[in-house]
Amino acid sequence: MAQWNIPADLKYTKTDEWIRLEGEEAIVGISDYAQSSLSTLTFVDLPKVGAAFKAGEQFGAVESTKAASEIYLPVAGTITATNTALENDPETINNDPYTAGWMVRLKPGNAADINGLLDAAAYTKHCEERG
Repeated sequence: MAQWNIPADLKYTKTDEWIRLEGEEAIVGISDYAQSSLSTLTFVDLPKVGAAFKAGEQFGAVESTKAASEIYLPVAGTITATNTALENDPETINNDPYTAGWMVRLKPGNAADINGLLDAAAYTKHCEERG
């Protein structure tokens, strides 16, 4: 059994982002696997509201005591909000990656694209294969 928290109600990418559809918007962050691999986060770089991205395009970055890592948007869309609280407290992602540690809200170009992402079981298997 995996030691990471991988909620079943989310979709995931192989680059360790998660996405949750809420009405006409989606919320994106990095997974528990990603934050535990990075260790203590020290900096988060998020995009401006209104910025548009293609699926798989880098929208931000995180830095930790161990490494820096780019963050990619799981689906195409336009940013509607960013979690500005992370600027002063990036460790929120370490403590609560799926709720308080969300990174951006977006209006997806096509919400159906979310269905093509990994479900929790497939993402858990992907994480276990990497160790």
